[in-house]
Amino acid sequence: MKRFHLALLIFSIALISCTGGKMASGTNNGWTTLFNGKNLDGWVVKIAGHPQGENFGNTFRVQDGILSTRYDQYGNFNSTFGALYFNKPLTNYRLKVEYRFVGETAPGAPAWGFRDGGIQYHGQGPAAVALDQQFPVCLEYNLHGGNGKDERPVGEICTPGTKVDIAGKPSTSFCTPATVKRTFHGDQWVTAEIEVRDGVIKHFINGEEILQFANPRYDTAHAVAKTLIKNGDASIKSGYISLQSNSHPMDFRKIELLEYK
Repeated sequence: MKRFHLALLIFSIALISCTGGKMASGTNNGWTTLFNGKNLDGWVVKIAGHPQGENFGNTFRVQDGILSTRYDQYGNFNSTFGALYFNKPLTNYRLKVEYRFVGETAPGAPAWGFRDGGIQYHGQGPAAVALDQQFPVCLEYNLHGGNGKDERPVGEICTPGTKVDIAGKPSTSFCTPATVKRTFHGDQWVTAEIEVRDGVIKHFINGEEILQFANPRYDTAHAVAKTLIKNGDASIKSGYISLQSNSHPMDFRKIELLEYK
């Protein structure tokens, strides 16, 4: 019996060693995988003109471990913007997303839709988005892809229904480019990261910080945003993350979250 207990102890130590000091639980050094590589469990679709949960045109699909946005069943895109929402609000965290642009922009897409996508965060949840609402009130890490020759930097902050401070001053632009300019051409995989900590937000690309801003808040002049202000406090302290379907096909292969205490 003693030999059995000794063998069991040695096996347990070996197992813990192989899992980084803790039993496997879907996390790695505090990081949690949000996309399981098999299906859309834990995520909710909301596409303009369609009710929450209706994945119109099979826009968001999973195949061979890749989460993709596709528009081959649309006909004409016709401003049918949408997003895939993680199903719980977040407050302080670091989000890491590996993405790439592929294929051709959908017919009927806006002129700016070429290799354009976005990671939305601190946003409305899907249940709060109106049937025909094209974009949630949120902050957006704008994803751009190059055309093979011209510079088209990634990582600007766009603010539908929101406001932020950049370099200590209120931003007056809907979209503000990243301070560090990085353009990625072709179908290469790129890693975008967002860090949100007590009202200070940073954008990263392939591990490099490219933009910092602070004090996210609702735009009091925005009709929908005004309805989200509680007790006169317009500051945004938490919200939902989502991946846009913006008319150009995209692939995502890793989506990971590190929540801060």
